[in-house]
Amino acid sequence: MEKKIIQVEEKVPVKLLIPLSIQHMFAMFGASVLVPFLFGINPAIVLLMNGVGTLLFIVITKGKAPAYLGSSFAFLSPALLVIERFGYAYALGGFVVLGIGGMIVALIIRKCGTKWIDIVLPTAAMGPVVALIGLELAGNAADTAGLLAEKVDIRNVIVFLVTLGVAVFGQILFRGFLSVIPILIAIIAGYLAAAACGILEFDAVREAAFFALPNFQTPKFHVEAILTILPALLLVTSEHIGHQIVTGKIVGRDLLKDPGLHRSLFADFFSTTLSGLCGSVPTTTYGENIGVMAVTKVYSVQVIGGAAVLSICCSFFGKLAALISTIPGPVIGGISFLLYGMIGTSGLRMLVDGKVDYSKSRNLTLTSVVFVVGLSRIALNLGDVQLTGMVLACIVAMGLSLVFYVLDRLKLTNDRDEE
Repeated sequence: MEKKIIQVEEKVPVKLLIPLSIQHMFAMFGASVLVPFLFGINPAIVLLMNGVGTLLFIVITKGKAPAYLGSSFAFLSPALLVIERFGYAYALGGFVVLGIGGMIVALIIRKCGTKWIDIVLPTAAMGPVVALIGLELAGNAADTAGLLAEKVDIRNVIVFLVTLGVAVFGQILFRGFLSVIPILIAIIAGYLAAAACGILEFDAVREAAFFALPNFQTPKFHVEAILTILPALLLVTSEHIGHQIVTGKIVGRDLLKDPGLHRSLFADFFSTTLSGLCGSVPTTTYGENIGVMAVTKVYSVQVIGGAAVLSICCSFFGKLAALISTIPGPVIGGISFLLYGMIGTSGLRMLVDGKVDYSKSRNLTLTSVVFVVGLSRIALNLGDVQLTGMVLACIVAMGLSLVFYVLDRLKLTNDRDEE
């Protein structure tokens, strides 16, 4: 019997809501706290603003778009450069200006509509772009698990295999209530395996205060810092569109139309603006969220909201946040291995569901070029921002699709009569 789907607007009983929310937060936690560690700031403020941003996103999208907003990696290169030159406060100023710019883009989309997306990103291009969201992160999952180290620790391998094994076979064997929390069960199993292997560290828990306020900071503004970070607007917008399309495919709804791309994009950038004003990192819709929904078939925004509330609580309880941070890399990597694979599969599913005809040269060319660009590790540098992977592939796909459209309008293509 197939798992019961818990749809976007469905209310979940408390006895189910609590474990589902914990599962969801754990799946988001690893990547969310990594960005503040790289920026050299306390992750408590990030947990707070990710939770607040997610709740605002749910409200702005009228509870119709199941998305969790986590720390964005799109800003890493330019933000680190600004932090080195000017300090973190000036990076915050760049985040604020970029967020405002993104909200303006959302208002333009509201005025112009989304029909242009079908022209610049047809299914033959969007399918591989979405697949790349997961595929290009596969290496990150392996690295987090410690499997790409020069000398691999056998203990990491054991914990990784236990976590991944429970998650994979849980999909097949778990029934009833357990069938909707396989990720949480896998995390617990991996944690116990890590304890048995002796790789857990609790020094941070002992040193953490029981209750602590997040470290708020105010932004400062400098033209050069702003211009360094602003090009990342293209990355985040492309990533957001891809996430909304694949999420829509998973839940069986067109989220670009209802609640509308303009609403979800506005909410995304509004959260980034607010985070910048408070001292946190930019937020974005999360691929991990998509993976969890694909695995569990739980799409309820109530569950995502519950995960956001838990994230906010963790930001004020220092020992709780520190305890969660003791979840070792092999556990996070094991879970991510499956989640990222699910995202890649969702992109391939788009090609199947869209019945893309590969006897047509344009479709074959689009898909081929997108995959090669996305997986080849080639990069395009725009000032201090580097476009690579899925984002560069998306831009190339949009440009090539637009050229094909113009050639069609000029009646120069050789497959018009077949359509």
